Amino acid sequence: MSMRYLSQHILNRSDDLSLTSLRSSRRLFLLQLFLLSACGTKATSGRRERIVVGVVSYDQGQQIITRYTKFNDYLGRETQSLIEFEPAFNENKALERIQSGSWSLVFAPPGLAATAIVQHQYLPLFPLIGVSNLRSVLVVRQDSPIQNLKELAGKTVALGQPGSATGYYWPIYNLYGLTLGEILFAPTPKAVLELLDQGKAVAGALSLEEFNAYRSQFSQNKFRVLHTDPHRVPAGAVLIGPTVERNRQEQIRKVMSEVPSVLSQEAGYVPNGDVPDYQYMISVVQQVAPITANVRKKPANLF
Repeated sequence: MSMRYLSQHILNRSDDLSLTSLRSSRRLFLLQLFLLSACGTKATSGRRERIVVGVVSYDQGQQIITRYTKFNDYLGRETQSLIEFEPAFNENKALERIQSGSWSLVFAPPGLAATAIVQHQYLPLFPLIGVSNLRSVLVVRQDSPIQNLKELAGKTVALGQPGSATGYYWPIYNLYGLTLGEILFAPTPKAVLELLDQGKAVAGALSLEEFNAYRSQFSQNKFRVLHTDPHRVPAGAVLIGPTVERNRQEQIRKVMSEVPSVLSQEAGYVPNGDVPDYQYMISVVQQVAPITANVRKKPANLF
């Protein structure tokens, strides 16, 4: 083999190797680009922001989870968020979550809404569906000799949980100035009537609507209304938390205002409704707040 031929052969071989190396490098680059893209997509997906949705469930259990499933799916999809749904058994448990700032979005009954607004900087977005003129009542057993609020002095009274407008704030406001023997805190409105039925309390507070709904589960004419507060309690509201960034708040508000009507009805709010006026309700919360430490004492001085 001549030196010229050998040199040319080496050059040709070198070109082939260079071309092969170039193609291999290009394939390796494209593979690395694909892997980086896939990892980036996965990382972006993993960094989806959370929206923690809170509600008061009482004893509804699985029913309330089912009720909000479609709405939560829609909200997560439209905001590209991870939705965490947290039902709280009563207002007191809900208040703990609000105080810690854990809930991004709250479907709050009126007393809880007023407390969250005035004490924890939550903002109202939409009114909840439901009775907008709730009334707080104090009820006694039908055979009770008590005829007015003053006669409850020194007696045991059942209230709802802190955060409840009709079961906690309004009755304390109405009983202001009295010294009660003891206050029992019922976990649910129905439990208020159970305490009266069992003779553990002589009077109990709940809403008139709740009283009419649950009284039929006890002996006929077992209870009577001792006092009805004259003030109308506003409807509840959907609230958004102060830890949610401002632009994010607006995104959530916009998505919720454009939700299909069937989903807003299931979730229980009015997307085009006016936010309830909580001004007077807030004033009641503020007047009750200074004596909340007294309500768990025996005797309970409501002043």
